[in-house]
Amino acid sequence: MNTSDNAARAAFDPLTAETGAASDLNLDVILDVPVTLSLEVGRARIPIRNLLQLNQGSVVELERGAGEPLDLYVNGTLIAQGEVVVVNDRFGVRLTDVVSPAERIKRLR
Repeated sequence: MNTSDNAARAAFDPLTAETGAASDLNLDVILDVPVTLSLEVGRARIPIRNLLQLNQGSVVELERGAGEPLDLYVNGTLIAQGEVVVVNDRFGVRLTDVVSPAERIKRLR
């Protein structure tokens, strides 16, 4: 017996663009999701020989110059650049340039 003889064709409603779909999004469901925020001051590549010689007081030179903006990452994705500030005896970051959502999507590809 051939099963294609007994099978009915599936019927679907036509796809239509919903008006106001973006405004109906409820972002409350994701507001409490934790993310990892990291700030990159700079990077350096050094041989293991030099790494093993590091001790208290050693200085590692970074590729980024003094005064250049720091990179702010959320879950490993560059979100913004900023500068270090001190607020009530604590370090903070003042955002100076935020990456646009379109640019973030482009960098994911």
